[in-house]
Amino acid sequence: MRSNLPLNALRAFEASARHLSFTRAAMELYVTQAAVSQQVRILEDRLGMVLFKRLPRGLEMTDESRALFAVLTEAFGNIENVFRQFEGGQYHEVLTVAAVGTFAVGWLLPRLEQFRQEHPIVELRLRTNNNVVNLAAEGLDFAIRFGEGVWPSTHNERLFDAPLTVMCTPATAKRLTTPADLFKENLLRSYRSDEWDNWFTAAGVTPVRINGAIFDSSRLMIETAIHSGGVALAPAKMFARELDSGLLVCPFSIAINQGSYWLTYLKSRPMTPSMALFHSWILKQAQL
Repeated sequence: MRSNLPLNALRAFEASARHLSFTRAAMELYVTQAAVSQQVRILEDRLGMVLFKRLPRGLEMTDESRALFAVLTEAFGNIENVFRQFEGGQYHEVLTVAAVGTFAVGWLLPRLEQFRQEHPIVELRLRTNNNVVNLAAEGLDFAIRFGEGVWPSTHNERLFDAPLTVMCTPATAKRLTTPADLFKENLLRSYRSDEWDNWFTAAGVTPVRINGAIFDSSRLMIETAIHSGGVALAPAKMFARELDSGLLVCPFSIAINQGSYWLTYLKSRPMTPSMALFHSWILKQAQL
């Protein structure tokens, strides 16, 4: 039979370890500083070890307390997440998805309302990243990434290709008759340095050295092209609204395929019901 856990003492310890202060822990827990200190002492007596070194201006954790703190932080976080799933008198499954910003704004966000209507029990939490992501460390169910799909620790399912094409404002496009005319413009670059070289090669033009700012997001490049001028090489599929509204045009039909968008999830983690719903939904949407 499981022995009774000293929950009040564990909560007092967790708050004290997080703040490294009995006083600030007491303020968070709405009790006195003496009460927090007493609860920590009870826990220390129960475990038979010292958890904090009491210093004149705060607390210092011992190696043992660091190990306990890591476990408690995860445990209390899990409890909080479960409680949130029952808020409002209805059960909600939480699903956390990270996506590169260009994909999130240009493709996923316009479709999320449809997902919500089809699967109201799933509470989707969306984060953005710059294509560098650690699913396990960040507690993610899925990550949507751009590239070749060769990440070894995850299942990687291709959603669709995203060919890169030249995009600029209509005013800039009036100056562009041939691909070589681009050399007179401010060419906006991504951190993938070979994109413009590959595009000019596909256009039958010898590439030249390109200088200027480097962007870690196609979204930022496009915003710069719209508001400050310049020419971007970006996936047109992610900027359908800007193209349809006339903010942007594609002055040339030439496009190059530098990678695809992929749905990735850990091989080591079983798929939950909410993950299965999102997995089926997004793969279907990607085929439309």
